[in-house]
Amino acid sequence: MSNTSIQLQVATIESLDQEGRGVAHRDGKVVFIEGAITGERVAYQTLHKKSSYELARLEQVIQPSFMRTQPRCRHFGMCGGCSMQHLEANAQVAVKQRILEDNLQRIGKVKTERMLPPIHGETWGYRQRARLSVRHVLKKGKTLVGFHEKNSRYVADLQHCEILPPKIGHMLIELGRLCDKLTIREQLPQIELASGDQVDVLVLRILKPLAAEDEALLKQFADSHKIQFWLQTKGPETAKPFYPLDAPGLSYSLPEFDIIMPYGPTDFTQVNSTLNRLMISRAMRLLAPQQGERIADFFCGLGNFTLPIARSGASVVGVEGNETLVKRAAQNAEINGLAGTTSFHAKNLFEMTAESLASLGHFDKWLIDPPRDGGMELIKSIGEAGPSRIVYVSCNPATLARDAEVLVHVKGYAIKAAGVMNMFPHTSHVESIAVFERA
Repeated sequence: MSNTSIQLQVATIESLDQEGRGVAHRDGKVVFIEGAITGERVAYQTLHKKSSYELARLEQVIQPSFMRTQPRCRHFGMCGGCSMQHLEANAQVAVKQRILEDNLQRIGKVKTERMLPPIHGETWGYRQRARLSVRHVLKKGKTLVGFHEKNSRYVADLQHCEILPPKIGHMLIELGRLCDKLTIREQLPQIELASGDQVDVLVLRILKPLAAEDEALLKQFADSHKIQFWLQTKGPETAKPFYPLDAPGLSYSLPEFDIIMPYGPTDFTQVNSTLNRLMISRAMRLLAPQQGERIADFFCGLGNFTLPIARSGASVVGVEGNETLVKRAAQNAEINGLAGTTSFHAKNLFEMTAESLASLGHFDKWLIDPPRDGGMELIKSIGEAGPSRIVYVSCNPATLARDAEVLVHVKGYAIKAAGVMNMFPHTSHVESIAVFERA
């Protein structure tokens, strides 16, 4: 920890907040201490003071928690990619479970009948999707490729990354050297990673065309590292393959349901394919789709849940706001022989009304997988003939809890079960799932 002549304060950590910071109280204020763990006695330095709370930095662990562990990554604390490597992996999951329970009770004013056992898998090398920043740093005399520094706009100077697939995680320095040689290095702000079952794609976000010597360097790098480069000149829809053009397409598999899911490198997919398979398996058990049922998959994306539901023999309607993903979902249904039991519609689900929902017809069950903003307008649109069961997959426990309050206290549902899925180990991100049934 850093030496400082500034007076340090001492506190005992009571809990962790949703950002993974230690929470303590002092002089009537809440103090958020980055790097501290529940139960620890710590010395800290206050960085920012507000009327009701303070933001602080851990300076010394006086009495460590049994949950504290040595971070595996040498860049932990400097890089902003992870915030919880100092917390033992199982303890991370327990913290996230408590965050979910607290949000349901405090925000939603609901309590689930049953907490599901957490789902977790590999904690390293899991992140198959990532956006890496690129910046030439004159003072360092090199180009950096990686995540931003913690609480900073600067790109972290990384030797490797432990949460990316090992092949990519140990390629960051070489990627930086490659970018440093390009004539357009000042017009290359980002590299997006998409690692599929058969190919690793790096999408270069370029603000001006490549020179001939740039093309030669990229082709040589792709050949030696067995990757494929794509180029993106403007929005995600402009991403095009550059080299090699005969590389296999991106895809991931769902073996339990005999499904192959092709996708584009800028399409939304889950970052953790192992957890995605476990999540889908749990969702299917909770939804229990039956032949003859008509089921809605809202925020369906490219059909990640739609197609496994359709494998049960149910008729499935996928609804998604992104027209590109709707087309991709329909193509994936065709590829997997499920076009006959699926249909897809492009609708803005954040502007859903009771009338537009009714126009889709009656559904026996729903699966809903919204982004961080949740699905409030969709939930509010449920009428008397709403589904008997709703499985809600969430990437934000606060909006899940908010929507749960309406489902339970307004729409007449009971929350039967809920639990977390550790989709993003070593981060404070909480992925969860809940099932609601008509009371």
